Amino acid sequence: MPRPASLRWRLLGNLASLLILLMLASGLSAYWNGREAADVAYDRTLLASARTIAAGLFERDGKLSLDVPYVALDTFAYDSAGRIYYQVNGVDQQLISGYENLPPPPPGTPRTDAYPALAKFYNGTYRGQDVRVVSLLKAVSEPSMNGMAEIRVAETDEARVSMARGLMTDTLLRLGMLGGGALLLVWFTVSGALRPLERLRGAVEARRPDDLRPLPREAVQHELLPLVESIDHFTERLRVQFERQSQFIADAAHELRTPLAALKARVELGLRSEDAAELKTALVDGRQGIDRLTHLANQLLSLARIEHGAQAVAEGGAEHIDLSHLALELGLAMAPLAHARGIALALEAEQPVYVRGEPTLLSELLSNLLDNALAHTPAGGTVVLRVLPQGLLEVEDDGPGIPPEARARVFERFYRGGHQGTGLGLAIVGEICRAHQASISLHDGAQGGLRVRVEFEGASDHSSA
Repeated sequence: MPRPASLRWRLLGNLASLLILLMLASGLSAYWNGREAADVAYDRTLLASARTIAAGLFERDGKLSLDVPYVALDTFAYDSAGRIYYQVNGVDQQLISGYENLPPPPPGTPRTDAYPALAKFYNGTYRGQDVRVVSLLKAVSEPSMNGMAEIRVAETDEARVSMARGLMTDTLLRLGMLGGGALLLVWFTVSGALRPLERLRGAVEARRPDDLRPLPREAVQHELLPLVESIDHFTERLRVQFERQSQFIADAAHELRTPLAALKARVELGLRSEDAAELKTALVDGRQGIDRLTHLANQLLSLARIEHGAQAVAEGGAEHIDLSHLALELGLAMAPLAHARGIALALEAEQPVYVRGEPTLLSELLSNLLDNALAHTPAGGTVVLRVLPQGLLEVEDDGPGIPPEARARVFERFYRGGHQGTGLGLAIVGEICRAHQASISLHDGAQGGLRVRVEFEGASDHSSA
């Protein structure tokens, strides 16, 4: 799997992305604001040139003439990188002087309210270049003519664009310096904030594998306390689990040592005897001892398998299982053993009952319940296996039962309570119930025996539950 990005770089990346977006937005805003400011500044000069040209109009021989004061156009030479064009039209819209075909005002262009003049400002294209144009109307009142002359002055956009770009560049430069400083500040701030985590990591790394003490709380920031508490809770669960495993190994070794020693003694006794009958008896006893050891080993393996099955259930690997069908299969499998012991084995299951669980573990649960009931039921007795619609599973026998004061301990490992056996059957059942979040309880049977009841949550009568 790809390694997750560090918190420091992720934070810097997010902040840099935000700053870039802000810089783009601010740059565009600065450009358009600069363009508006340039239009205001250069429009005033453009209008001044148009007024100066208009002042040079005069009437001669019944015609309008123009004396162009070129000083009006020279004004742009000091601060403009663009080119200036002008055009003067008489009252009959005939060209008097200047360049031909300067773009007229588009229809609907409003008269400017920024200056006390009959002027209109607009954008156009002239000779393949973008231009800014002012159209100024000059009233002509002479004996030989009366009307409005029009003066158009156009300037290419280079100066305005240059000014707007300069403002945008300056804005981006300032924002870039500010963003770079902010990123450096965040880098050092985050590095300082992560030092306690580095110290915590070093403290955990330096510990021995068997050191499961709580982490020290001194000099731990408030924000890190939940993490430290979670680590401590996890190590405490590990410590309890290790203690349980150590105790289980010790108990298993003790439980295996005694029957192995007895089996060895019986075999040695048989080897010293020259009587064929005694040798056969030793072999029979040895076979019984091996059977008991095999049963104990199988139950120990069952306990080991429970942990894996419980993890599968916790991780969502449970399946929909029909308890009635599972009980029928286990009942048929154990019917020969019950018949050989003279015990009647009955199954009561009216309809399918589906629960979520791990099939192997649930089979182990039923097998241990039935095996425990058959082991404590005398010949001629009855063992009943019930599956009820509410998700209840019951196993009832006619045996001696369990005293109420001892029922709380029968789920402990290797607890026998004076009976023969390994002391693991009900312990396995209890572990499987905990893995499936099912409740188990012991009750008196109808005939004085024991009734074991297991209740599953979320049971249903259809498999899609």
